[in-house]
Amino acid sequence: MTEHDRDALLDAALLHVPFDGMNDRALMAGARDLGLSEADARVMFPQGGAGLAAAYHRRHDAELRDWLAAYPPQGRFRDRVADAVWHRLSVVDPEIVRAGAAILALPNHAALAARLVWETADIIWTGLGDRSDDATWYTKRATLSGVISATTLFWMGDESEAQGQTREFLDRRIEGVMRIETLKSRLSKLPGAAMLGRAAFGWVRAPHARDLPGHMAGQRAARTTTTTD
Repeated sequence: MTEHDRDALLDAALLHVPFDGMNDRALMAGARDLGLSEADARVMFPQGGAGLAAAYHRRHDAELRDWLAAYPPQGRFRDRVADAVWHRLSVVDPEIVRAGAAILALPNHAALAARLVWETADIIWTGLGDRSDDATWYTKRATLSGVISATTLFWMGDESEAQGQTREFLDRRIEGVMRIETLKSRLSKLPGAAMLGRAAFGWVRAPHARDLPGHMAGQRAARTTTTTD
């Protein structure tokens, strides 16, 4: 089975998701449409509906990565982060996302759901030029993961015109995050802060060779320094 075969099955299964949900029924219906056996479908998506949801999510993460490379957001850093999150929401089908969220909300898929959001946050930070190589590598992605999760939940229920309320919600969340980052920056300049930071977090380093969520080897060389506004 090739990646092309997997993409074709994903597309076929997604046609059934609005009627069957993001589950095995949609997967097997898509397989039948393509003349594939159940065994073939299981090989390509062993996690069933959760695998479909993850593949759909990562497909659009790849689109986001390409968009950030081709059309990097401009302006204040907080606006660039918000624009990246907003673009990510703009390229997906709300109905498909709701179906995916329903399956990923199950306890046995909690780790996968968290990893997917982390990967999106990492793509955004990486695409905006993050070069952090210490504890902040984690805190930036953890904080943005929270923003993405909360905004997505709000977005799924937003019926305002052009989903303007979601954009306002996103901007408020980003503003709150930037206030925290500004405070952290000021505290780090206090006498003794650097020594205290090394004592408390000096052992923490962003991963390199290890396979941790969202961190891909070789990306750091291409990153440029970022600042917060």
